[in-house]
Amino acid sequence: MKTVRAVARFLLCLMKEICDENAYERHLATHGRRHSPEEWRRFSDHHLRAKYQRSKCC
Repeated sequence: MKTVRAVARFLLCLMKEICDENAYERHLATHGRRHSPEEWRRFSDHHLRAKYQRSKCC
């Protein structure tokens, strides 16, 4: 039973990291803001802009 819980916890953490939820929580904590649709939009715009502005050589 402990193994199943450990695997489930790992998968949940993995999904939160893939879906940027952990990054969003860090963003909220760093900037001292609360969750809101506007704040999520601000975070997403900044995050995606930074991601796609990086040049890729190949």
